Amino acid sequence: MKIVVLDGYTLNPGDLSWSGIEKFGELTVHERTSTEQIPERLAGAEIVFTNKTPLTRAHFEANPQIRFVGVLATGYNVVDIAAAKERKIPVCNIPTYGTMAVAQFATALMLELCHRVGRHADSVRAGDWSRGNDFCYWLNPLVELDGKTLGIVGFGRIGQAFGRIAQAFGMKILAVDEYPNKALESDTLRYATLDELYAGADVISLHCPLFDNNKGMINQQSIAKMKPGVLILNTSRGPLINEADLAAALKAGRVGGAAVDVLSSEPPSPDNPLLSAPNCLVTPHIAWATKEARSRLMDIAVDNLDAFLK
Repeated sequence: MKIVVLDGYTLNPGDLSWSGIEKFGELTVHERTSTEQIPERLAGAEIVFTNKTPLTRAHFEANPQIRFVGVLATGYNVVDIAAAKERKIPVCNIPTYGTMAVAQFATALMLELCHRVGRHADSVRAGDWSRGNDFCYWLNPLVELDGKTLGIVGFGRIGQAFGRIAQAFGMKILAVDEYPNKALESDTLRYATLDELYAGADVISLHCPLFDNNKGMINQQSIAKMKPGVLILNTSRGPLINEADLAAALKAGRVGGAAVDVLSSEPPSPDNPLLSAPNCLVTPHIAWATKEARSRLMDIAVDNLDAFLK
């Protein structure tokens, strides 16, 4: 049985093993696959794993031997699900591997906006403290989270995990979710409407899937409903934010700071407005990428294939 991994580098740049999948058949792992390379690499493959390499109807039509598609990620929009379903090809994603990794990373982004630890450490290394006249200095306002309100859009596994961490800092939580679980409400957590969240939150963090009805939900109109100086985090999907509108609000000081791990196009164009916006931290889509989380992802991918074959 021929098994192909189309783009394995981001999951396993060399610190994990493919042996769990290799035991099921003849395995070929490609670090990356361009659009032009997809047809030749699918040829003869019965089992296909992909992360961000798209699989279209045309690919399925040209490769009737494909029996199983494993997506090495949570999001599965890279696969034409309707075409796979018509051919009775299971498509398995991996939704639970990175819950704590992403919640931890969202916390890191929030704390970095509040304290700019990296900026201050770089300043000290550059000699600014040694040349100074005072026993301390700070380069931007420092923010205490105790008593502040965190608005979490998308209160699933990751949103709830981040909420628990934030509550330990003394924060109150406003949660927005399509399927609210009222049993989670407490003195420090309640469900709200999106407009209530915009109006009441000091920090807003996005943890929701991307749908047509929430694309660009952070935009000029929604920002106008927020508190002046609000902090905005996004570790979910880049297109949830209208990047030009957020950049303009940062430049105007309407938004106090933003930290995003995802952008509308990845890798981004050099002229993406958030790359040059003030008080904006951009990281390269790494919230999911702890070794522990990637190891879990690999194990679940193996389990999915094993369950299919059985």
